[in-house]
Amino acid sequence: MSEFGSQVKFVFRNFPLSEMHQFAKPAALAAEAAALQGKFWEMHDAIYENQEYLNEKFLFELAEKLNLNLPQFKDDLEKPELAEKIDSDFKSGIISGVNGTPSFFINDKKFNGGAEDLLQLLKQNAV
Repeated sequence: MSEFGSQVKFVFRNFPLSEMHQFAKPAALAAEAAALQGKFWEMHDAIYENQEYLNEKFLFELAEKLNLNLPQFKDDLEKPELAEKIDSDFKSGIISGVNGTPSFFINDKKFNGGAEDLLQLLKQNAV
């Protein structure tokens, strides 16, 4: 993003692989609940960096470390619109051909390579 600026658009969508990770959906809910307090990326990154410790108690410990309003966080986790957003993101991913994370798209077409491959392709095609 810093290298290509407005030539690249970053869009994050949830794609919790619940079959592979028992706490994938609760983690996605925790990140979305943190977003309501302006701390999506902080929660997202903390979850990603601590995947091996994931459980519901740990998600609350992260929320506390991020200085979230814990009663609000707990209430927000139960909001149907957050679960609906995550489900909608997941369905959109399935329709678009996503089968794992991260997934990349170039001009609405799935790119079947990793982040380094994508960066190399962008550098080769930079105008």
